[in-house]
Amino acid sequence: MVPMKLREKAYQSFTRHLLAMDIRPGQFITQREMVALTGLTLGAIREMIPRLEALGLIVTVPQRGMQIAHVDLKLVRNAFQFRGILEREAVAAFTRRASDDDVAAMAEDLRQIRRKAEAGVTRAVLEEAQAIDWGFHDALIDAMGNEIISDVYRVNSIKIRLIRLERVVLSPETLFPAMDEHARIMMAIERRDVAGAIEAMDRHIASAQNRAMGIGVAAVASDTDQPPQRAARRRRSS
Repeated sequence: MVPMKLREKAYQSFTRHLLAMDIRPGQFITQREMVALTGLTLGAIREMIPRLEALGLIVTVPQRGMQIAHVDLKLVRNAFQFRGILEREAVAAFTRRASDDDVAAMAEDLRQIRRKAEAGVTRAVLEEAQAIDWGFHDALIDAMGNEIISDVYRVNSIKIRLIRLERVVLSPETLFPAMDEHARIMMAIERRDVAGAIEAMDRHIASAQNRAMGIGVAAVASDTDQPPQRAARRRRSS
């Protein structure tokens, strides 16, 4: 029996390489190739495989071997639907229970990356914005204080991130709409408006799913529903 720590290390290494696109969705891979990729033992890889299958990250194809999960429309729909179920509850709980200090710190993180982006969108800014985006949603989930929810959310998050890597290119055109959506969520949280926070989160996740499915950015909200600075810029340019 491979020690638990080694099996967990194998899983963490595999998912890290998967998100780094060292292995691609739909690619076939052997156990020996996994050993070479992760630098871990064959025993650790063999004990990790059932976990990857159970999580839907790989499938075993008869007479072909192991295949990394495809990113297709079914995965997009399933992953985003599950994400919506979890994040609706998470943003509602955070809006009700988070301390004023935690809310203020989260809002400031979003404002800081917004200021950087408005000063000029570089590759470094895009990468930082993506990290803050993931951190924002992770923080909402973790604030529920439920390890089971956090664990299953992390697995689904791997699938969401794979979808983004395969189907969505982060760019100034997608960055600012996403920032606007985060700002609307944050404003509702600051007002302690539970219904408003849920509605803003639903719209954000729907927009993200539409982008992943190639439908494009969801309809732009009216000026009265936009973050004040964004609405003001739109009025000046009209």
